[in-house]
Amino acid sequence: MSDTIWYDEMNTPVGVLRLVGDVHGLREIWFERERHPKKPHAGWQRASEPLTYARTQLEEYFAGTRQQFDLPLCPHGTPFQQQVWWELARIPYGTTISYGELARRIGQPAAMRAVGAANGRNPLPIVLPCHRVIGANGSLTGFGGGLPTKRYLLSMEDRIARGDLFGAQLRVV
Repeated sequence: MSDTIWYDEMNTPVGVLRLVGDVHGLREIWFERERHPKKPHAGWQRASEPLTYARTQLEEYFAGTRQQFDLPLCPHGTPFQQQVWWELARIPYGTTISYGELARRIGQPAAMRAVGAANGRNPLPIVLPCHRVIGANGSLTGFGGGLPTKRYLLSMEDRIARGDLFGAQLRVV
């Protein structure tokens, strides 16, 4: 098995996304404007070909033609974080849930803070849709790509889920 980690960048309506993967699958997605910006490690290789499948599915998502991802994923985290992240993938497109509901769904209703922390460390935003988790009062809460990006993603999904493809062509500024 190769230990090679590849990365590449793609332009999207929410800015540049950096994709990071290895032979096991997509490991991370970074936003251009993260709260804690990251840089590729010195040993990583920039290459678009190994990440083509992920790029294509993200392009389809932003075009409004993909509502579920079918990618090999390899996020690194604790067993608890992994449990939270895989549950994120079960949140239907165009809908939102609260942190409390996410905690209930993983069978730990008292673990709302821990669920929130795991959600905040999600290495695969958009694909594992942490943007679909909101405050119990309906408020938008923190998001690694920033609240304008979270607002855009939720609005885009809502419009597409309602059949308004033209409304999804807005861009985050």
